[in-house]
Amino acid sequence: MKLFGMRKIFIFFMYAVGILQFKAQDKIGKAIENLEQNYAQEKVYVMLDKNSYVTGDNLFFKTYVFDGYRRSSISNTLFVELYDHNKNLVDKRTIPLQNGEGNGSFNLTDALKEDVYFLRAYTAWMNNFPEEFNFIKAIPIYNPSSEQKLVSDHNEKWDAALFPESGTFVENINTKVVVRLFSQGQPVSGWSGYVTDATKPTEKLATFKAYDQNVSSFAITPKAGKTYKVVIEDSKGQKQTLSLPAVSSSGLNLQVNSTNEGINYSIKTSNITDGLKGYSIVGTINNQMVYRANIKNPTNEVNSKIPTKVSDDNNAVLQLVIFDDKQEVVAKRLCFIKPKNLNIAEPTFVTTTLNNDARAFNSFEIEPDADYSHYTVLVREKPENNTAENILSALWFTGDFTTPVVAPAQYFSKNANTDALDALLISENWKRFNWNDILAEKKPDIRYRPGPNLSFKGKVTNNGRILPNKNINLLFRAGDTDKGLSQSVTDDSGYIYLNNVYFEGPLTVSYYLNQDKDKTAESDNLNINFQPLTSNTPLKGNLPATAYHLTENVKNAASNPEVAKALQNRKNQQILKAANDETLIKEVQITAKKVDKKAELDKELSSGRFSSMNATIFDLVNENQDAQSSLNIMQWLQGRVAGVTFQMDNTGNYVPSIRGSQASLFLDEVPVDASMINSLPVSNIAMVKVLKDGGLVSNAIAIYTKRGNMLADQKDDKKEINNKAVLRGYDVPAEFEQPDITSDAYKRVKNDTRELLYWNPNLTSESNLPPRVLFFNNDNAKNREINIISFDKNDRLLYYDEVK
Repeated sequence: MKLFGMRKIFIFFMYAVGILQFKAQDKIGKAIENLEQNYAQEKVYVMLDKNSYVTGDNLFFKTYVFDGYRRSSISNTLFVELYDHNKNLVDKRTIPLQNGEGNGSFNLTDALKEDVYFLRAYTAWMNNFPEEFNFIKAIPIYNPSSEQKLVSDHNEKWDAALFPESGTFVENINTKVVVRLFSQGQPVSGWSGYVTDATKPTEKLATFKAYDQNVSSFAITPKAGKTYKVVIEDSKGQKQTLSLPAVSSSGLNLQVNSTNEGINYSIKTSNITDGLKGYSIVGTINNQMVYRANIKNPTNEVNSKIPTKVSDDNNAVLQLVIFDDKQEVVAKRLCFIKPKNLNIAEPTFVTTTLNNDARAFNSFEIEPDADYSHYTVLVREKPENNTAENILSALWFTGDFTTPVVAPAQYFSKNANTDALDALLISENWKRFNWNDILAEKKPDIRYRPGPNLSFKGKVTNNGRILPNKNINLLFRAGDTDKGLSQSVTDDSGYIYLNNVYFEGPLTVSYYLNQDKDKTAESDNLNINFQPLTSNTPLKGNLPATAYHLTENVKNAASNPEVAKALQNRKNQQILKAANDETLIKEVQITAKKVDKKAELDKELSSGRFSSMNATIFDLVNENQDAQSSLNIMQWLQGRVAGVTFQMDNTGNYVPSIRGSQASLFLDEVPVDASMINSLPVSNIAMVKVLKDGGLVSNAIAIYTKRGNMLADQKDDKKEINNKAVLRGYDVPAEFEQPDITSDAYKRVKNDTRELLYWNPNLTSESNLPPRVLFFNNDNAKNREINIISFDKNDRLLYYDEVK
């Protein structure tokens, strides 16, 4: 039975010279059917706003969950956890996913000691497969008050390994061999080496130089009875000598060259009776077969090309596997499809205003595109290591391979060395499944199935006695707002179930028995012990090694420039807090004389992003009671603010303009269209704010709805329910707040060292207006990294990462 509907992403032509199409019901055909039906797997990429943090920071993150090379539709919930180096769970977040995307944050409190922490992310479905494919990332977190300090390891210890192409080393076949370095501390650069016959150690048969910190390659034609040695040396003179595999007297070698037009492959043999007759070659991408051919002739060599469809511009890792006439695996090779033609869209900017002055105002607008509904936008001061990892390397490499790689993002940059990427893939194995298990028709043990949203079960007792088959009334409340009443019936074991519920933050559940009035006293001792059915899974494996250690003897703990800036930024936040506390004291003193209710309402409802000296505020709680008689708030606003006009569109909605330009609309600071505001009852509105010219939000009308404490007093004659439980829903991320550079408090900051200048994991375009990004420089005002990510409905990636 199929677990999920298959989506064929890649289709290759299944014919080549001297090759026949396969028969569907042979052993390999059944194995492919098993693979496609039972091995759908997910992978996660977590994008962080920074590379390192200081306690007191908010750690913002955006998550992407993929099924192969598309955003996943398997899971709706993602678990994100923070561990210390002893594998103790420090904090966790439950993130809702929409089209495979989500976002969240951690507040890094002063209780965290300075150390390396680890961010882990996974879905419930991923628990059915090896844990090594969970997303785990090491994150340095610094704490000025910690006695022990975190420092980088400066050793350049390394190990190396050799990987003949396709995993075979056969006499008289010229073979590419990859040298792979594994750094234990700081990455090694500038290494090289040579190959010798063990009997003639001074005679170099081949030489090589490093492509990068990870790989190099050379070619050699091995001879029977020979032993070959490879000597590797780094720039500091450290050496290692490795032995190539023993030379096989018979066998084959699969050689591959990936171009934009297709995959050229060559199968060369030595001393195989009947040559390649009866052999098969199979190509798979993730858990889908995209190519298969059977060789009918007793030839000793096959050269062919797998052309990609002209309309198919997708990139992916292709696994080619050769089966012998007994349908057993004899060679494997990984390669990347179209390495020189990455299928990435780029945004078009309508306007760009970037100023290199300290604390200057900056902005840019993205041209609206119907295919891209929202964007993740990060603007920060460029970090030192900008090639560590990004969504490209996660999507096409690190999400599927668990071997550590130095700076994987370099392989998908504009000037990437495609030979280095190919060598890297030669040195890897596809571990998402095992061909022996697939051929034996083994299937994964599916113990975790993804639910639509959150689910809970509650054990119902009264005075410790289980209550089976009882009607239970449940009243749900979030904050001060009632969310509804529901009735459940306990099962034979006394459990009730809340399935597929979606809510953010804590939800209070009040409960009582549904029974005769003269028996309501029994509800006084009612208890429901709720347990989440959508929950975290403890980490079983080990955390990865890092190039850091703790020490108590550090003369200059802030020698790392990024850390020094973060520490200074923390001091700046303390300065601002002190200034705000002083302002608050003054406000309290003034309020003691006269309370400005409108200012208090504005302070309660709006964030700093929506603060402006050019704002016009209408208080509908304490003032402007006549607004209640209007059909909608837009009608009431007409003629009340200079420069603001309204026109009715063809659907009957009033659309506002400010000084001739269409104004943006926000409901509780979330962008909405005009229909949402026009249909909102005026009685639900607490405040209207009209913002003009300048600031982070300009030419906009912001509508704020009433909170629970603003509603009219209502008498409640119902008996207060004491039986309550609190359920933890999806976690709500902290809000990224832009500083008010123009405030008197900010003038006390002498050295603005903010690394994060802008963060929005869900920038949207409303009413065909260009999505707009507004931010302020820090005092450095140079080398700003602007990172923009989006996906269209066909999951084509839009990606932009430039330093401006």
